[in-house]
Amino acid sequence: MTFPNDDTGMVLAEMQEAGIDLSQVHEVVFFQLFEKEQQAQAMAAFLAEHKPQVKVNVHPDEIPNVWDLDCTVTMQPNYDDIVTKETEFEQIAAKFDGYNDGWGIEA
Repeated sequence: MTFPNDDTGMVLAEMQEAGIDLSQVHEVVFFQLFEKEQQAQAMAAFLAEHKPQVKVNVHPDEIPNVWDLDCTVTMQPNYDDIVTKETEFEQIAAKFDGYNDGWGIEA
């Protein structure tokens, strides 16, 4: 399988090369970053109300004064769906003064 030549395509290609079966459903985690815990908690509350199928986890980042919101979606990790979800989370995070910081698969 070939992927577009961008960050998402490169990650998918690396996962495929590492032996991850991308035709199977996985726990895909989309990472959002915020300067304040309240912002991360506000987005988590929004997702709980509007997208209850998304599992959320708010925790301090390794960088001081940065908060992470991990948004986990059970899905088949194909390029188009990853890009769509990443854009969706980016738009929601922006409403709470946060931003998307990539994605990965729960191993």
